[in-house]
Amino acid sequence: MMTFKQLEAIYWVTQLGGFSQAAAKLHTTQSAISKRVQELEALFATPLFDRTQRTSRLTEKGEEMYVVARRLLEQRDAAMHQFASSQEVVRRLRIGVTELTAMTWLPRLVELVREHHPKVVLEPDVDLSMMLRDKLLANEVDVAFVPDTCKDERFTLKRLGVVENAWMCKPGTFDGIKVRRLHDLSSHTFLTQGDKSGTGVLYNQWLGSVNMQPTNTIVCNSLLAIIGMTVSGLGFSYLPRQCVEPLLHANYLELLKVTPALPKTHYVAAYKSDQRSTLISSIVRLAQECCDFSRAFQISEPRRANR
Repeated sequence: MMTFKQLEAIYWVTQLGGFSQAAAKLHTTQSAISKRVQELEALFATPLFDRTQRTSRLTEKGEEMYVVARRLLEQRDAAMHQFASSQEVVRRLRIGVTELTAMTWLPRLVELVREHHPKVVLEPDVDLSMMLRDKLLANEVDVAFVPDTCKDERFTLKRLGVVENAWMCKPGTFDGIKVRRLHDLSSHTFLTQGDKSGTGVLYNQWLGSVNMQPTNTIVCNSLLAIIGMTVSGLGFSYLPRQCVEPLLHANYLELLKVTPALPKTHYVAAYKSDQRSTLISSIVRLAQECCDFSRAFQISEPRRANR
C-alpha cells in the first residue's frame, strides 16, 4: 500500500532538489528517504527518479507521481486543519419549511443554528408539505418541518408544535349571529388550500368527515394569497389564529365562531429513518425549542400624509 511517508519523500525530494535536503525537512535520514522512494518504485514497478544524472531528476512516471503526491498531501493537510480546528464539520444543511413556518419562527431557528453550529450553513426550501415529502424521499432536503401528514415508515417524525386555526372573513361579511353552524357557511365562497398542502389535506379530510361540502370553492396553495383574498372579502377561510392576530386587532379580519370547531394542526420535523446524523438531531431540538406560530404580521399605524 502507498503511504503518506512515501508520498512526502518524493514530494520533498522534488521540491528541495535532493535526498539529503528532503531528509532534513522530514527529520529523518537520507537512507530512510531513499528506502521510501524505492518502496514506491517497487510498488508500481517503475523508476521514479533518473539515477543516471547527478541531480535528483524525475522520470516521466515520476512527474505523474509527484502531481498525485502533491494533491493527496494537500487534501490530507486540509482535512487535518479542519478537524483539528473544530469538532464540527463544515457543511450545508437543506431544510424544508412550509410558508407558515417561513413567516413565523424560521428567523429564530436561523439565529439558534448560527449560535450553536456556526459552521453550518442552512439552505431553506420553502414549499408545500407534499412537495417537501417528495424532496425528502429524493434526498433533496435533509429535514422538513411540516404538518403531521407523513404517515410513512421511511420517515422519523418528531413533534414540534401546534397550529390553532379558525374561520375568518372580512369584517361585515356575515350578520351578527354569535355562533353559527358550519353547514350554514356552505353556500358562501370557501377559500381553501389544495391537496399539495398538508393543512389542506388534513382539513379537506375533516370537512368530508362532517359532511361539509361548500358549493363555491377557490383553491389556492399560497397562505399569503388566501389571507389577502380573505381580507379583500372574496370569501371565508380557515387561517392560523395566532399568526394573524394583529390583522384581527386592526379590523382587517373578523373571527367567525363556528361549530364544530376546527381541529388543531400538529407540526412535526420529518427526516428519513435511515438518516443517522447528530447534526439533524440537534437542529430538530433547536426547532422544538423555538417553534412558535404566533410571530408574524406585526402591524404598525399607517403614516399620515403631510398636509
